[in-house]
Amino acid sequence: MSALSPAPVLNHPRRRLVGRDPSEAHRAATPLELLFDLVFVVAFGEAADGLAHHLAEGHVRVGVLGFGIAMLAVSWAWGSYSWFSSAYDEDDWLSRIATAVQMLGVAIVALGLPDVFASLDHHEPLAYQLLVVGYVVMRVPMALQWLRASQHDPGRRTTLRSYAATIALAQAGWTALVVLAPPGRVAVPVAVLLAGLEVSGPLVAERRKGGTPWHAGHIAERYGLLTIISLGEGVFGTVAALSALVHGPSGWTVDAALVGVAGLGLTFAVWWMYFTVPSGSVLERHRARVLHWSYGHHLLLASIVAIGAGLHVAALALEGHTRLGATGVVLTVAVPLGVVMVVLHVQWTALARPGHALGRTFDVGLTCGGALVLAAAVGLAALGAPIAVCLVVVAVAPAVAIAGFETVGHRQLALALER
Repeated sequence: MSALSPAPVLNHPRRRLVGRDPSEAHRAATPLELLFDLVFVVAFGEAADGLAHHLAEGHVRVGVLGFGIAMLAVSWAWGSYSWFSSAYDEDDWLSRIATAVQMLGVAIVALGLPDVFASLDHHEPLAYQLLVVGYVVMRVPMALQWLRASQHDPGRRTTLRSYAATIALAQAGWTALVVLAPPGRVAVPVAVLLAGLEVSGPLVAERRKGGTPWHAGHIAERYGLLTIISLGEGVFGTVAALSALVHGPSGWTVDAALVGVAGLGLTFAVWWMYFTVPSGSVLERHRARVLHWSYGHHLLLASIVAIGAGLHVAALALEGHTRLGATGVVLTVAVPLGVVMVVLHVQWTALARPGHALGRTFDVGLTCGGALVLAAAVGLAALGAPIAVCLVVVAVAPAVAIAGFETVGHRQLALALER
């Protein structure tokens, strides 16, 4: 007769943050982490909506700049939380409260995004106050968590205090920007310096201070889950485009069917490309490669969300509510998709590092083939082809890379992984 399993601990008392085992088996995202991710659905949605609205109005600079500010603030805060959770998640009551406060900060950031877009659009001083307040609310609990872990894990105290000090110093600077409200010629360079301080924190802590016990499989899963959330904007944009068609005077048409196929096919294809390389397996053997991979995700996630915004612009165009021509509308989808394909190629190369020249040439060829398809879609739009047809052609671009990988490229990847 087998022994009974020990009774589970049902409450969440305060625990020592001594670091999780980097080789722990079956390490998966916790329900608390999944709940934390939900609030980013709102933040991504607000950023995509602002981008789509201003692109449709022809205010490309405003849309791209406001969207870039929003995505960097949101994705960076998410990454900091996930890296800490991968190394020191003990799910006690203090960690839960810290997570709740950070979720509140994300919500405040989302509320501040319309002000950022509006101030840029009206050529007024950047209305960053509410966004910065939300960002500081997200980051201060993170600094306290790193400091708390440094008290319990003396072997990594220097690393953990480096994280805490960088975050705390940056938040003091952001707070001073809100309180002092300097003119733009002062605020902009100060903001750039503070952003550089934020970005350099993990580089210093992980490379020069010894690093933290993050889990390769867990961190790969976390980034994969956020990528799926980002892809949700593509689904939303597709549904918006379909709604514009089927609820119009013509109802269901060939164009409606083509838009549905293109939008959902494009979203599915990006998902397929992203999960081609088993990132967790590579990172288990080559932990030093993680920083390039993780930093690249900020541009990757922003581009995926921008694809959804582009599909929303297509919906507005089909309703006749945009100042962009057909070429401009197609570019709002084709450009971020092209960035996604390039970033994925760079990340694949950085992780797997194919040593054979033929393998490298083949990977570059697939990326260039996809770029040619995107150029063809834009060219068709310039020649007067319907937007729906051009979007279908855009959706073929990632299919080129997928077909190449499934027929030939997977062998090159297998050889690289074997090494």
